[in-house]
Parts: sequence; structure tokens; C-alpha cells
Amino acid sequence: METIIGLVLEAGQKGVDLSLYTILPIMVIMLGIMKVLDEKNILSWLAKGVAPVLLIFGLPGIGVFAIIQILFVSFAAPVATLKLMENNAAISDARIAATLAAILVMAQANAVFPLAAVGLNVPVNILTSLVTGLAASFIAFKLCEKKGWNQTDVQSKEDFKKKRSSEKIIPLLFKGGEEGVNIVIKSIPPLIIAIFMVTVFEAIGVIYVLETLVSPALVYVGIPGIAVLPIVTKFIAGGTAMMAILLDLVREGAMSVSELNRVAGFTLNPLDPVGLAVLMATGPRVVRVVKPAIFAAVIGIVLRAIIHIIIF
Repeated sequence: METIIGLVLEAGQKGVDLSLYTILPIMVIMLGIMKVLDEKNILSWLAKGVAPVLLIFGLPGIGVFAIIQILFVSFAAPVATLKLMENNAAISDARIAATLAAILVMAQANAVFPLAAVGLNVPVNILTSLVTGLAASFIAFKLCEKKGWNQTDVQSKEDFKKKRSSEKIIPLLFKGGEEGVNIVIKSIPPLIIAIFMVTVFEAIGVIYVLETLVSPALVYVGIPGIAVLPIVTKFIAGGTAMMAILLDLVREGAMSVSELNRVAGFTLNPLDPVGLAVLMATGPRVVRVVKPAIFAAVIGIVLRAIIHIIIF
């Protein structure tokens, strides 16, 4: 019983630390800034310039901000853009699905840049993220289009074009920050549960068994069997936890730089319980489109993994 309580407390501490000291600051600042840009119509003006290109892949113009946020800020940062889409009836569910699919495929900056210190190829990761992320967004959009989820509220679209808000910038920052806090609070329970699960699996030897079973297949494509631990950790406890393990493996010499870049092809993305918990906390419209978005993202991740194996 003491062991179980110890594991619960350890998972709780890690989950709260990740939420309060990593995700919360990013969410408060990013949502505050996005709130100001949205209310002052700056966001709409900037999005118009890239809209013609992004619309080809099913993304709304504002989707470019989600892409920038995942690639250069953090896996949690795109929530700020998704929240604006969630509240804007002029953006269809199909385009929200396309944006979510693209995000789920792309390498998150909070893992990419720390791993660059031990040899991760940042330019290649960004390029493969863009190519496969856009492919996933196109697939997700077409899937949702068949379901008739590409309809928008015309009246809401006109409302979105109204003159900019007269509200002061500081109150807008506070409003956006408050939304960020609410999203983080919703994400804490699934974060703790996910971390607890990987801790239990490691303690009872499940990860060791998986390493024994999966190692031959990984070795066949040039990935060491020892990579099972970070891979399993990623798909249970998230990319941040996986990143810490990968850093140690490369520094200890247990994994080469080439092997690290191969692993990155299918692990550096927010498609895991932690990432999904944060992104789905955005609102009901995001939750509604999560299945087609995940389906499209899996295709994109497989494609990205193949590209990384070929390159490295």
C-alpha cells in the first residue's frame, strides 16, 4: 500500500509541476496575446495574407499561428489559436479538425530545442513537420467534409468582421490569461493519471516486457532496443517526459545521434495522452473533431517516420 501511495504522490508531483511551471506560464501569456490580437482585428488582417495557401490544405488563415506556436513555442501553445477557432462560428469544424491534425503531427518546440543540444537536426524536423503536417490537415479536412462538417454560420462570419474592440489592452490580456488558467486546470487530472500509469508500468516490469518484444522490430529499422523506454514513456506520459529520457540516453552513449533523429520522426509530436488532454481541454468543438484528426495525424506521423528513416 505504501508503494502505491508513493507512486501516486510521485505522479501527482510531476503532473502538478508540469502543469504549473511549464504549461501554465505559456498558456497565460499566449492566450493573453492572442486575445488582444483577435479583439483588435490584427489577427484577422495577418491571417488574410496566408489564407489562400492554407485553404488548399483545409486550414483557415489563422492556422498559421498554430503551426508557428507548435514549432517554435510549445506543444501547449497552439491551444491559444484553437480557442479562437472554437469561439468563432465562421470557422467550420472541418477546418478545426485540419488544424488539430497538423498540430498533432508536428514536432513540439519544447522537446526539439533541448534535444538539439545532443545532436537533433532542427531544420530537418521542422521541414518534415511542415510537409507531413499539411498532408494530415488535408486528409482530416476531407474526412470532415464528407460528414458535412464544413458548414459555417454566415451571420457569425459577419459578426467576426465587425469593427475592432474598444476594450483596453490590459483587461484583454487578463481575460486571455484567465482562459489559459481554466484550460490548464482541466488538463491536470489526465496529466497526473497518464504519468501515474507509466510509473506503474515501469515498476511492475511491463516496459521491460515491451522492450523485449518490440526490440527486434526496432533494431530492424535502425533503432536500438533501449529506445523502447522513451517511446513507451512518450505515448503514456508525453513528450516532455520522453525528452528527458532521450537526453540521458544520448549523453550516456546508449543512443547515437542518427538513432535519435530516427526516433524523432515518430515520437516528436503531441499525439499522446498528455498532449491530447491539453488540446482537448480547449472546448467541445475540438473534442468533436478529435477522431478524424487523430486518424489523419497517424497517417502523417507514419509518413514522417519513413522520411526520417530514409534521411538518417
